[in-house]
Amino acid sequence: MTEKKKKNELWEWTKVLLIAFGLAALIRYLLFTPIVVDGESMMPTLEDGDRMIVNKIGYTIGGPKRFDIVVFHAPERKDYIKRVIGLPGDHVEYRDDQLYINGEPYDEPYLDEYKAALNGLSEGPLTEDFTLEDKIQRSTVPEGHVFVMGDNRRYSKDSRHIGVIPYDEIIGNTSLIFWPIDDFGLAR
Repeated sequence: MTEKKKKNELWEWTKVLLIAFGLAALIRYLLFTPIVVDGESMMPTLEDGDRMIVNKIGYTIGGPKRFDIVVFHAPERKDYIKRVIGLPGDHVEYRDDQLYINGEPYDEPYLDEYKAALNGLSEGPLTEDFTLEDKIQRSTVPEGHVFVMGDNRRYSKDSRHIGVIPYDEIIGNTSLIFWPIDDFGLAR
């Protein structure tokens, strides 16, 4: 092989690698990003240390939906992962461990197993009674915001403590657990 062919081949490989790294960076920073669940606020749905993929483009097309699991920038300069409970204009209330949105009861099937375990231990309700006014001093979730809660209601720092979350603080939604491999799949 001539010296010129060697340099040309090296340049071609360099271009391929640069394009590959560029595409990987674009995908990572603009479309999808990994996140590690830190803490127990989303148990039993998500475990501490679960690794997930965050879809960063989903909300550029449409807004969050009720019960989506979202990642957002919290006021403590940390990213939190919680479940969307209230959407703009919603009145959120809990009575007797039952979620009410705009006066209508809503099922939360992702909590059924956890509630059954607590009731078997006579531990009381998973979620204490509250109204939106108690927590954010407003009767409804403001426009452009969501009310979020962790699934482990007793041990979750969420909208009941930090207030409603503006849409522009939401990084994206997530449901795909990719590690540990035993938990691979979609979170409910």
